[in-house]
Amino acid sequence: MLTKRMKICVATGAILGIICIIGAQLRSGFGRDAGYLFAFWYNRLLMSIVIGLPIGKLGLPKALGRGAFLGTMISFAFYGTTGFDDLVGFLAGIGYGIIIEYVAEKYVA
Repeated sequence: MLTKRMKICVATGAILGIICIIGAQLRSGFGRDAGYLFAFWYNRLLMSIVIGLPIGKLGLPKALGRGAFLGTMISFAFYGTTGFDDLVGFLAGIGYGIIIEYVAEKYVA
């Protein structure tokens, strides 16, 4: 089910995942190991897939709310499994959910 929405969401999530890796490295003084960074990126990719699944237009305000909700839920899963170690990364995930949903709403006809 590789719709235009899914392609846009996955591309956006992959790019935001790279930004997450850079941010995590900067915040930790380049002390994060490769496994953690891959998991961080993968979390953002999974978030983009989940956000890409819903079809139908909700309108921008509701779509952004959905992005915030899904971003919160998916980021919390990673945040919890890492021992509640990176609050900034968790909060960024909420914002990234909103960004992914915004990009999807803007570019899917």
